[in-house]
Amino acid sequence: MAEIVNLRAKRKEVARKAARAQAGANAAKYGQTRAERDLAKARADKTARDLDGHKRDE
Repeated sequence: MAEIVNLRAKRKEVARKAARAQAGANAAKYGQTRAERDLAKARADKTARDLDGHKRDE
């Protein structure tokens, strides 16, 4: 006997898999990982602090 399948749930599952695949492709093509973004932000903050620390008081 065949297994009973909820078609609505199956369609949602297929749509989620497609969305994950598209998101992964977009991330590989355009994105940075969170670690890379955090590192870039930390470096920019440090550079700004260093620059502010070297300003002359007039």
